[in-house]
Amino acid sequence: MDIYFQENAAECILLLFLIIVFLQSGFDKVMDWSGNLSWLKEHFSKSIFKNQVPLLLGTVTILELASGVVSLIGGVFLVAYDEKLLAWYGAITSCVSLLLLLFGQRIAKDYEGAKTIVIYLMPTVFLLFLLG
Repeated sequence: MDIYFQENAAECILLLFLIIVFLQSGFDKVMDWSGNLSWLKEHFSKSIFKNQVPLLLGTVTILELASGVVSLIGGVFLVAYDEKLLAWYGAITSCVSLLLLLFGQRIAKDYEGAKTIVIYLMPTVFLLFLLG
């Protein structure tokens, strides 16, 4: 197992990054649903998404939790068996999550928030490159 970690150290660190980002974000949305919903209703109040905020929050929450869980399982398989497929699925799911968040920020005309999403997207795409 140790040899697989040494051979895939960058991938493992980037997977840990995704696990932390998405599990924390997803659990935060679950634990403070009403606070997140209230903030997002205001955030999207002048956009085409103003009437879909609960559905979109639920979708993003599920996708973020899936990104974190699949990245976690993928990291275990990478370290234990040198198997990269599940890690790749974790990275792809994470990219989809980030692209949806980016789209939402752009629709809400929160360009600073959109820039922040790009900061998360860059190492995630780099992970895809490493796993490919």
